[in-house]
Amino acid sequence: MSSTRTLISPATLARRRGKAVYWTVFTAVVLLFALAFLFPVYWMVTGATKSPDEVAQTPPTLVPNHWHLSGYTDAWDLMQLPQHLWNTLVQAAGAWAFQLVFCTAAAYALSKLRPAFGKVILGGILATLMVPAQALVVPKYLTVADLPLIHTSLLNDPLAIWLPAVANAFNLYLLKRFFDQLPRDVLEAAEIDGAGKLRILWSVVLPMSRPVLGVVSIFALVAVWQDFLWPLMVFSDTGEQPISVALVQLSQNIQLTVLIAAMVIASIPMVALFLVFQRHIIAGISAGSTKG
Repeated sequence: MSSTRTLISPATLARRRGKAVYWTVFTAVVLLFALAFLFPVYWMVTGATKSPDEVAQTPPTLVPNHWHLSGYTDAWDLMQLPQHLWNTLVQAAGAWAFQLVFCTAAAYALSKLRPAFGKVILGGILATLMVPAQALVVPKYLTVADLPLIHTSLLNDPLAIWLPAVANAFNLYLLKRFFDQLPRDVLEAAEIDGAGKLRILWSVVLPMSRPVLGVVSIFALVAVWQDFLWPLMVFSDTGEQPISVALVQLSQNIQLTVLIAAMVIASIPMVALFLVFQRHIIAGISAGSTKG
């Protein structure tokens, strides 16, 4: 049996001094990385509790001299955060639902139904990943401004966010790769029992694909929540704009502390989403990277 070589040998770890040095270095590295990731969050949260003069002073204060929570209440009221957070939630939820339905159906068809010219179609889909997103902005805008065939405008409509979000080649490929790794014996057993293609997808494939569906859901929600350029172009009505656009549009005559508080509030949903579903994210990434 071959032993795995590491920087520290098992014999060194067995000694009291070696074990103490190992755990000291390990703890220091973990604390250093935790500080590097958490300090910007702390700086943003506490920055909203400072006075405008204290935020702008040099050198900056690590801990606020006086805690002012009014920045958060002012941001909630002055910047109309409830309305814009609701707009963002509607746009993100619709984009997530459209992606989950259409990308899952397309990936299942390419993976298990094996249509004619399936590899050519998949190659064409993956080729779109090589096109910069900025190069597609103008064609997308002209399309939603005057929808082909029915000649209607989707500007200031959530459909302008939902429909373009469906064409996500990365999520489709991620789903297809996962479907390729599903045990064929299970699918064949369901087919022998008389299950049709849609029944197999609904009752067999989707329950086995919860990890990757969780990863795709996170990607879909985060992409819409943090997008700025596309919502800025399609939502000229201030009342329909998502939080990412509203923070910029309404920040002209707003104090810096209020703006910082608004950014803190806007980031809470995504942070909470990650903390709740972090196990599913890790499970989905690991499941999609190994042959099962």
